[in-house]
Amino acid sequence: MTITEKLLAELIVLRSVNPAFLPAGHPDTGEQRVADFLAAKAAKAGLSIEMREVLPGRSNFLARLEPPGRMRQRILLAPHLDTVNGSPAQFAPKRQGDRLYGRGACDTKGCIASMLLAVCELAQLSRRPKHTEIVFAGLVDEENTQAGSRALVKEKFKADLAIVGEATRLKVVTAHKGSLWLKLTTKGRSAHGSRPELGINAVHEMAKVVALLETTYARSLSSRRHPVVGRPTVSVGTICGGTQANIIPDACVITVDRRTIPGETTRKVCAELEAMVRRAGLRASVEEVKLASCIPMETDPTQPLVAQFMRSVRQTKPVGVNYFCDASVLAEGGIPSVVFGPGDIAQAHTADEWISMKSLNRATEMLISFLRSLP
Repeated sequence: MTITEKLLAELIVLRSVNPAFLPAGHPDTGEQRVADFLAAKAAKAGLSIEMREVLPGRSNFLARLEPPGRMRQRILLAPHLDTVNGSPAQFAPKRQGDRLYGRGACDTKGCIASMLLAVCELAQLSRRPKHTEIVFAGLVDEENTQAGSRALVKEKFKADLAIVGEATRLKVVTAHKGSLWLKLTTKGRSAHGSRPELGINAVHEMAKVVALLETTYARSLSSRRHPVVGRPTVSVGTICGGTQANIIPDACVITVDRRTIPGETTRKVCAELEAMVRRAGLRASVEEVKLASCIPMETDPTQPLVAQFMRSVRQTKPVGVNYFCDASVLAEGGIPSVVFGPGDIAQAHTADEWISMKSLNRATEMLISFLRSLP
């Protein structure tokens, strides 16, 4: 077992479920035990450590490898510390062949292990960057409202490049989709079930809206295409209407997941949905329901540090992904950002989440190689 593999197994055991997914005060929630564990590892390697509280009992963890000479640039390695919930068995790491199973193995404790160890190993080398500061930042709350990355931006943290840790199959991702959650509401008039003609059925109205979204609107989105992330999508996730069978429902609500591509904005999406509903002769209000905006991200692959990182991993073309992550928040805050890490997002959040050990160890090697190439 390599040092990276051992660290990942230790991290899986340390439960860090986002508090949004469990009852208040549940012992499995919060990232602090992981942050404290990593701080001890980083301090032992000679890194400067810092805790920055974001929410009560939840701190971003920063570990710095300061250059021996005058700092001319800063690289940020930024995986997130929180996970979704899992069964008790998922917090006991299990090795089968090349795979290590466990909650967070892929999303994103594999990134934590490879990124922190890359910095720690670099700290022990006699030849390391003389003018580049390297900062590892374990961020809280990515799985819910991205409070960790938003706090870093609010603190005006600056870097010349952020490498955000997510499962990318070791590809340097320069663009990803945005995540927009919308609530659509139809209104009607209640009446007794025996006299439906006296009411206006809001559920029936919403059924027409749902059909419109899943057919006409979905087809219109398929004609739009971004060269790296592909097409935007729409899906209806929940529907709720009525109180009981013998009352004509006077209201119905659906929630919609709309994945946006670079160039699309929340205002434009809401406006086009409202216009489409009106043209169809229907009535529905549209509003955003996410606590914080999750916009798409696109970074110019020809930026010098991005291009250097891509050359370092022998990648010739930019790559995009469908999911949203902290890279968008950091990029919007003025930090050029890419996404990189071991594992495949297809395994994230699953009942048998796993990561390839070959991919994990290769990520550490690739990061060390890139970081050593910096001035």
